[in-house]
Amino acid sequence: MATVTATSTATSPLEVLRGQLPDLIADADYGEVYGVQLRADDPAHVPTQVVLQKFVRANAGDAAKAREQLLATLKWRKEFRPLEARREIFSGSRFRGLGYVTKIPRNDAAPEGGAEEEIVTFNIYGAVKDMQHTFGDLDGFLRWRVALMELTIEHLRLNDATTPLPDHGTGPDPYQAVQVHDYLGISFLRPDPHVRSASKRAIALFSAHYPETVSRKFFVNVPAVMAWFFSAMTLLMPRETARKLAMLTYGSSLASYLGTALPAVYGGEGPDLEATADAIALDDAALAPSPPPTEEVVAEEGKEEAVAVKA
Repeated sequence: MATVTATSTATSPLEVLRGQLPDLIADADYGEVYGVQLRADDPAHVPTQVVLQKFVRANAGDAAKAREQLLATLKWRKEFRPLEARREIFSGSRFRGLGYVTKIPRNDAAPEGGAEEEIVTFNIYGAVKDMQHTFGDLDGFLRWRVALMELTIEHLRLNDATTPLPDHGTGPDPYQAVQVHDYLGISFLRPDPHVRSASKRAIALFSAHYPETVSRKFFVNVPAVMAWFFSAMTLLMPRETARKLAMLTYGSSLASYLGTALPAVYGGEGPDLEATADAIALDDAALAPSPPPTEEVVAEEGKEEAVAVKA
């Protein structure tokens, strides 16, 4: 087991949060985050250091805010049981083809300091055939979406971490995944209330309880007019937030950012996601053919996710 040798001092925000960990676990009556059992009794336990440092970094080194967010997350995980959601079998008629997690080699366009391989989660909204059926049961959708996030984190292998995270602002975090949101076939004209509600709830949930788990977000197959709007919006964001976001008019452009291991539909030379990527377990129910989906406002989602990119 590697010894934590990060640059933190005894009074660093990380050490302050670590010192409060026994009380936090007792208060929440729960001690697991991202599949890591937090060890208050072992300062050399790197997985615990990584989790705590994510909360510190998400709050720009503010130990009090990190403590508040970690306690809320511990309480939420005790109630929601996301690890149990990860093992559940969900409705194939609602979620088939909607989410995948895969691993690709790191390419030259990736930010410096990342892992040798990148974990990529795909959210393919064009796979949805019936918006009400997929998003109408909001709690059911959120449980599936949390399961997909837990699958993503599972691929990050935090329990096997041997390299501690540096303090806020002093180095990169290699324990993060890439997210791709694919809007092929989705219209941007009128809002569907089910999608809007699901989007707002999901963004709030992941912002609150999954800090520093996403390195970059790509919004692909977005009409050029929305790309212009997005570019204008990023001018109002902090530079650190804006650099994590990219909106692409054509899905085939994604390979220039993530490399040729992607499927051909994203400009790569790799196999289709359905053939090789991991997904949440689904039952065999299939959705009967239905009329084209109602027009969506995924621009709303893109706008809100831009604000909540740390989710």
